Amino acid sequence: MHLLKGYGSRKLLAEFPEKNWTKSGLDTLLRKLWDIGSTDRRAGSGRPRTARTEDNVAQVEELVLSHEGAPHSYRSTRQISREIGVHRSLVSRIIHKDLTLKCMKKRRQELTESNRTTRLQRSKRILKQYPAEKADFIWFTDEKIFTVARPKNTQNDRM
Repeated sequence: MHLLKGYGSRKLLAEFPEKNWTKSGLDTLLRKLWDIGSTDRRAGSGRPRTARTEDNVAQVEELVLSHEGAPHSYRSTRQISREIGVHRSLVSRIIHKDLTLKCMKKRRQELTESNRTTRLQRSKRILKQYPAEKADFIWFTDEKIFTVARPKNTQNDRM
């Protein structure tokens, strides 16, 4: 900083013509350097937070994380915004920016007892199609999904 004390904006513009600096921009930068010793923003400058306050963030965090360990008890961003009394986009902004959480879809295949019996019946039916002398070894895996239940919309089952 003390190295630039003797420099004015005109002298710097003449010394570094390839930088394409403007005189007013350089004056502002030099004044800031001489006043506070840094080009960073001053503490407290800028528009103060009015909606994403610590209180609102804490309320959203409590409601978002309240369903852990209790499946199918989660709240949507609309429900949270109604409970707190703030806009829905603010709730999603708090979730993403302040809490750094992401919405993840659950991906699982539920295998009930009826699914198991259906799979067993179908695999026996497939085995009957092949004579014993032609098929020495047939191996069944869980790679194929046998749809017995109606399809489930995973968009509605998020965590």
